[in-house]
Amino acid sequence: MVFALPLLMWLGYQESQKDYVQPQAVLVLGGSTSYLEREKFTAKFVLEHPDLPIWITGGSPPASTQNVFTKAGVDAKRLHLDYEAVDTVTNFTTLVDDLQARGIKSVYLVTSEFHMRRARVIGEIVLGSRGIQLKPVPVPSKNMHEPVDKSIRDGARALLWVATGYTGADSRKR
Repeated sequence: MVFALPLLMWLGYQESQKDYVQPQAVLVLGGSTSYLEREKFTAKFVLEHPDLPIWITGGSPPASTQNVFTKAGVDAKRLHLDYEAVDTVTNFTTLVDDLQARGIKSVYLVTSEFHMRRARVIGEIVLGSRGIQLKPVPVPSKNMHEPVDKSIRDGARALLWVATGYTGADSRKR
């Protein structure tokens, strides 16, 4: 029974990918050291997508974030800033219901290349549980990948959240 839930979720995800939906929002994950780089990258990226709202979870302080986007010529009204998350799993769980309530079915996921594998695992589980697809947009980084055990651990936490609503989060940072 324990293996049935992940298998069913994977099958559901595969089925949902058959009907690709153009992203309707940009979701940027903050990070302990690279959030400013991610925000600067996103500010340039969204100039090509002028109608999309931008959700930033766990980013730099609001004034700094707004400054980055304003300098790039992006209207600050497009920004939705969230500071509830304490780690990568909660970057997704704190926003997924809001995204779903706004009818968002697909997002561009922006995070560092180093962090993308883990973010995709979590995002595909958490967002996928609400029928939301993601399209990765990696920010180039010097390191290529995090250790795979972090993806496994946080993937399990994401599954726990889908099953119980509990993330297993504590006060540790990403």
